[in-house]
Amino acid sequence: MTDQQAFASLRGLAVGDAFGAQILLPGDHPDVVGRQLPAPPWRWTDDTEMACSIFAVLRREGHLDQGALAASFATHHDPDRGYGSGVARLVQDIRAGQPWPELAATAFGGNGSWGNGAAMRVAPLGAWYGADLPRVLREAEQSAVVTHAHFEGVAGAIAVAAAAALRAVQPTLGGPDLLSSVIPFVPPGRVRDGLTTALDLRHADPADAASALGTGREIAAHDTVPLALWIAARHSAAYVEAMWLVARLAEDVDTVAAIAGGVLAAGAHEIPPEWLQATEPLPDWL
Repeated sequence: MTDQQAFASLRGLAVGDAFGAQILLPGDHPDVVGRQLPAPPWRWTDDTEMACSIFAVLRREGHLDQGALAASFATHHDPDRGYGSGVARLVQDIRAGQPWPELAATAFGGNGSWGNGAAMRVAPLGAWYGADLPRVLREAEQSAVVTHAHFEGVAGAIAVAAAAALRAVQPTLGGPDLLSSVIPFVPPGRVRDGLTTALDLRHADPADAASALGTGREIAAHDTVPLALWIAARHSAAYVEAMWLVARLAEDVDTVAAIAGGVLAAGAHEIPPEWLQATEPLPDWL
């Protein structure tokens, strides 16, 4: 277990999330093209709040305890953090005493959520276990189904956790090697298909890649994870370059940045001091 790398991943996730949350006009807006940093403080969103629960449960329990994770989500839910309506309702119902397995399984007409919420928060778990990939995959799935029981929602979490674990073990892993190393661990489906396309587009123009992979507009795992990992692979040694590319390409900017930031920070990375200082501190309860 690598507590230090898991915390580094969490911090990289939080900075990406908080930076992305300030980018109100992504794409070719002059502030993005000219790399004008948003004015501090940068406030993080539900991505970071839920990732903090994963890290806290791992540190306290020594493993991903689903009941403890569900309780932490409910206890620390801040409605001002930008939660999606489905997850917000679910955690409120958990707080009211309803069982999380039933709530997660019956969401969206009994199909479960395929949103990107399980993927956005899971990178520290991958960094925590590092080389123990069977455990990474198993506990990534367990962390996902607490809120996102759909197959694709789980697959998105598995992909991100595997990428962070691989970076924790091989800190400079990037480029097509990162993508090709992750793909075999992801179950067949739309997330894996997106990652395979990302590998095929490894040398593509960024705008063309985003058009093919998705930008997070659907807030779905398969519309978010492939682009986030494509960016992490393309700028595996340049955290800031990755974040600005997210700002240019993504529509769910904070979540794509949180995923890419968490994966990059699990390995070799450098976050500028001014970015760290601009980002809101992690919560006291962590």
